[in-house]
Amino acid sequence: MRPAVGDPLRICPACDCWEYGGAPDCARCAALVDDIVEEGWQEFLRTEIGPVSPAEAMAVGEMVVDEPDRHDWRVVDAALDKMVCPKCHGVLSRGPVGCDPCDLAHGFRYAAIETDRPGVPRLNEHAVRVNVSVLRRPHAVSGPELLARRLFLPMLLVGVLPTTHEAQNFSARVKQGAGYREMMPEVLAIMESAR
Repeated sequence: MRPAVGDPLRICPACDCWEYGGAPDCARCAALVDDIVEEGWQEFLRTEIGPVSPAEAMAVGEMVVDEPDRHDWRVVDAALDKMVCPKCHGVLSRGPVGCDPCDLAHGFRYAAIETDRPGVPRLNEHAVRVNVSVLRRPHAVSGPELLARRLFLPMLLVGVLPTTHEAQNFSARVKQGAGYREMMPEVLAIMESAR
């Protein structure tokens, strides 16, 4: 279950990172990240489509992927999860960089709708979506960027959005070699300044 706006950060018992922030290496955190997407899909099916078989879910997924600009980003990402890439035979959009169909699908996912939750700064949902996308396709970014996304996602999920200045300083520290544990106090400082 996605945390509510204002919830405290919680440590994952499996990896000692903040929940969600251990992904992709921590199976528990990776499952939590995937659940963000799956919750959107299940809500979409429940409210718009109704019960479907696995084959019908694939057909609904194809419809969603054909018109990403008409659906919530979580619905589009979940629909892509149901597609198989014709080139790399992995999950469409999550294949290796340079796999043309995956790269194209990955780009189209950003046409989807992003609606900020009540009580969050404008563009918080976009930041959540980008960070989720990176954690679900980690091989497409550098190690420092992946680390920054792992650290940012938990705070974004509880409704905090760092300023541009905070994000740039944070990223610079990570690029200089600061690790996850070293950056945890910086996340808390950003959260405190947002209150």
